[in-house]
Amino acid sequence: MKPSYLKIAFLDRDGTIIKDYPDEKWREIKEPEFLKGSIEGLKRLKEMGYDFIIITNQYLINDGIISLNDYQQFTGKFLKKLKEENIDILKIYFCPHNEKDHCHCKKPKQGMIEQAKKDFLIDMNNSIYIGDSHVDYLLAKHFNLTFYRINYNGDNVKSYRSILEISKQIKKIQNK
Repeated sequence: MKPSYLKIAFLDRDGTIIKDYPDEKWREIKEPEFLKGSIEGLKRLKEMGYDFIIITNQYLINDGIISLNDYQQFTGKFLKKLKEENIDILKIYFCPHNEKDHCHCKKPKQGMIEQAKKDFLIDMNNSIYIGDSHVDYLLAKHFNLTFYRINYNGDNVKSYRSILEISKQIKKIQNK
């Protein structure tokens, strides 16, 4: 029997699913604030057969702004809220490194997605990437993933207001 490959929506976290803040402000943030349309958009993507993997840079850990424990507690609340909405995340890959660490995982480096490919059977041809930054775009481009950008004005890549808007666009494309 042939193994079944997963259709993945790779997702950035901060600024994509939940509100992002200036680095120092993260010291005070204890509860995730979901962006408008993110929960409903994830539900629609789930209905279209996507599973979710989060790819997130968390250099604030190695910069000493938040601790690993702070990150884990916040992530627990984040996942609990998603679970309450019937949204499962296959796995969260996070990079705690900053520029000085010269790691292989900090976006746009490929380490986190390479690890996901080792951990799961992923249909990379039918998977997508949703993020809000240039490093997300570069990572998606490296793996030839269709990239959907949220709320960005830096270059000529089309930008959407929310995951909900992206899910509607994907549905339109599928229905053609």
